[in-house]
Amino acid sequence: MAFRQIFVLIVSLAVSIPGWTQEIEVNPSHPDQYTVVKGDTLWDISGRFLRKPHQWPLIWEGNPQIDNPHLIYPDDTIYFSEVDGKPRLSLSPSGFAGDLGSSREVKLYPRIREMDLVDAIELIPSEKIAKYLASPRVVGQDDLENSPYVIDFAGEHLVAAPGDRVYVRAIEKPESLTYTIYRKGDTFVSAETKEVLGYEATFVANTTLQEPGDPATLLVTRSTSEIRMGDRLMPHQEGDFTLHYFPKSPETEIQGSIISVLDGVTQIGRYNVVAIDKGVSDGLKVGHVLDIYKKGKSVRDPFSKIRNDTIQLPNVLAGTLMVFRAFDRISYALVMEARQAIHVLDKVQTP
Repeated sequence: MAFRQIFVLIVSLAVSIPGWTQEIEVNPSHPDQYTVVKGDTLWDISGRFLRKPHQWPLIWEGNPQIDNPHLIYPDDTIYFSEVDGKPRLSLSPSGFAGDLGSSREVKLYPRIREMDLVDAIELIPSEKIAKYLASPRVVGQDDLENSPYVIDFAGEHLVAAPGDRVYVRAIEKPESLTYTIYRKGDTFVSAETKEVLGYEATFVANTTLQEPGDPATLLVTRSTSEIRMGDRLMPHQEGDFTLHYFPKSPETEIQGSIISVLDGVTQIGRYNVVAIDKGVSDGLKVGHVLDIYKKGKSVRDPFSKIRNDTIQLPNVLAGTLMVFRAFDRISYALVMEARQAIHVLDKVQTP
């Protein structure tokens, strides 16, 4: 196994964040301390201490010696305390005997920890979003219509698989030596204006360019489904993605809607992946957290003097989501909490 030595001077595990711009809502039933177990996520651990788990970076005391605040491991112990009336979380690594005075102030000293990084506690279950990090993409209509497309297969093949060659129109001046084959998926439409915001480009296969031209010849190196004539190609993108997130509220007021569920379910629950109709151009960034509101029902008022009078009930807080991939006008988000069933067209907004 590959191990890495992590040299840590721990006063308390933390992210340095200037100022206190948000009111910290402490979970009234929080424990004084919690020992991490395998299978925990940082979000779940924070929820034991806070009403809003995404506020956890605000109460880790700053420590510039720590490059990665996510390096928490099973058997580590998290402590809750208040300093100058403000809540704080601190950490004692497993096997370390700290001095817990009557104030529960944890005194920690320089030491070496040698741990397998893959064992560190994650903020969210990475397996829930892994397949959505590099693909599918969100593209404009022109991006697909103007892209090269598969016109035929080499040999006698009716479908192409890894190791087979495909003919593509037209790659005469290659932008890359590797191309990804996509197929048009869902159309993303604004819930309010009904404007088309983008199209889902669903991953089909990876290819390498063998011979440019019209047609060009490409070798299929990996595929997840059969390749069809007419499938479109775009230069392969190496995604700059991370599974280490710093959740926080957007700096601007966001009002949007859930417009699609990426895994095809009808009722949305915890850890489902959804698309929302707001993106980078609206001020959203990876790590931004939004509240989800279930639209209130329209009910008839039988006591009103107005015939067939109806009234709109208020929207109800239904859960929380976190953006993990942001495009220009669309974002993919993971539902972190679901108090009740969530549906497409439910509202999302800045907490």
